[in-house]
Amino acid sequence: MSNPSSQIGGRVAIVGTGSRAEMFVRGIVERPSSVLVGICEPNSIRAQYYNDLLMSLGAKGVPVYKPEEFGKMLKEERVDVVVITCVDVLHDLYIVPALEAGVRVLTEKPMTTDVAKCRQILETVRKTGRHLTVTFNYRYNPVHELVKRTISEGKIGRVLSIHFEWLLDTVHGADYFRRWHRQKTNSGGLMVHKSGHHFDLVNWWIDAEPETVAGFGKLAFYGDEAGKRYGWAREYFRARGSEAAKDDPFAIHLDADPTYKKIYANAEGEDGYYRDQNVFAPGIGIEDDMSVMVRYNTGATLTYHLTAYSPWEGYRVMFNGSHGRLELEVVESKYRIPSSSEAVSHGTQPLPHAGPATVTLQRLWEKPVKLPVVHDHAGHGGGDKRMLNVLFGPKPGEAPEVGDAAKQSADERDGALALAVGLMANESFKTQKFVDLKSLSLPLEHIQFKNIM
Repeated sequence: MSNPSSQIGGRVAIVGTGSRAEMFVRGIVERPSSVLVGICEPNSIRAQYYNDLLMSLGAKGVPVYKPEEFGKMLKEERVDVVVITCVDVLHDLYIVPALEAGVRVLTEKPMTTDVAKCRQILETVRKTGRHLTVTFNYRYNPVHELVKRTISEGKIGRVLSIHFEWLLDTVHGADYFRRWHRQKTNSGGLMVHKSGHHFDLVNWWIDAEPETVAGFGKLAFYGDEAGKRYGWAREYFRARGSEAAKDDPFAIHLDADPTYKKIYANAEGEDGYYRDQNVFAPGIGIEDDMSVMVRYNTGATLTYHLTAYSPWEGYRVMFNGSHGRLELEVVESKYRIPSSSEAVSHGTQPLPHAGPATVTLQRLWEKPVKLPVVHDHAGHGGGDKRMLNVLFGPKPGEAPEVGDAAKQSADERDGALALAVGLMANESFKTQKFVDLKSLSLPLEHIQFKNIM
C-alpha cells in the first residue's frame, strides 16, 4: 500500500492556474528533486502567465493541455505527481483518472463538493490501492501544532467540548462573494470550501470523527436584499469599468494588482469569468453567517460559528477538558480600511494590521499559563512554507520539518470527514434537522490507512 506521507518528487503537473497555483509552482522550481512538466488549463492567457513565471524563475516553459487532454498529458509528459488547484467542483474529474493511471495526487481542499463525487473518489482509492493527499495547510501552522501537541500530551485531560469561532473580514470574507465561490454548485458553499479547513483541524486536534451535525445558515449581509436593507449596496455588475464601484469599499480593482490583472482581467475575454463581481448583486447562492453543532465519536461536542463580514479577521478556539481548558486566539488583522493596497490575496502575504497569537493553558485549580508561541503572519500562519517542506522535501539549505503535521499529512479519509461535516451542515440548513454521517453512505470502512511517517 502506497504511503502518501512520503516526500514527493519527480515530474509534476499542475491542474488549474488561478492564484493558488503560484505557491506550488514556486515550491516545485525551488526543489531540484522536482520539475514541472505540464499545465492543464482551459484558459491560454492564464496558462501563459505561469509559463512566463517559470521562465522568470530560471525554469523552462512547459506544454499546456486542455482539460479534455488530461489523460494525454499524464502519458506524454510521464507525470509522477499531479497537483490539483482548479475550481472545487472539478477536482474529482482529475483525481479519479490520475489514481487509475497510478499517478500520485495532491489536491487542494476541499477534496470535492458533494456526496456522489466523494463516494467515487473513495471507491477509486479502494479499487486502485492508491491514496491521495489533501493539502490542509492549516495543519502545518506551528501554532496549530502546539495545540495538537498540548492536547495529545493530556494537558487538559479528555476533551469534552470545543467552541470555535472564525471571523472573515470585509476584504477576505467579501472575496468569496465576488468570484466563482458565490455559487454552491461550484464550491459547496463556505461550509465546504472554507470551513473544511476548520473541521479538519478539529478532527485532527482531538483525534475524533464526526457523527452528527446540525446547523443554521443564512445570507445575512451580502446579496442584494441585505445590501439594500443595510445601506451598503451599489448598482453595478462588476467593478472594472464601473463608476459606482470606484468608491465602493467592498469592490476589488483588478487593474491595481499586477498579478490579478494578468491572470483575471486580461484572461476574461477567453472564458467570460469576472473575478470582481458585485458582492451585493442578486443571485448569490451561499451563506455568510453559519452556526453549527457537531457530535464526535468520542462523545465530544463542537459549537462552531463562521462570520464572513467581520471588521477584523481571526479566530478563537476553546477546548474544555476533564482536567482543564485550552484557549487559542489568533488575530490575523485587527482592522481593515478601504484601500486597494489592503486588498491582498489571502495567504500570499501577511494581512495588514496583524495582531498576536496566544495559546493559554489552564489546568483545574491552577493559574493560567501562556504557552510560548511561534507565529508567522504570512502563508496561512507559516503553514504553506512548512507544508511544501513536508510534501516536496526541504529546499537546498533548508532543514527538514519534523513537527506534528509532518507525521500525519491528510489523506482521502481526512478529506472525506472534513467534507462530510460541511455537507451535513448544508443539509441541516435546508431541512432544519440533525444529520448523521451514516446517512451519507460513504465507503469509509474501506479507507483505514493513516499517514504516519
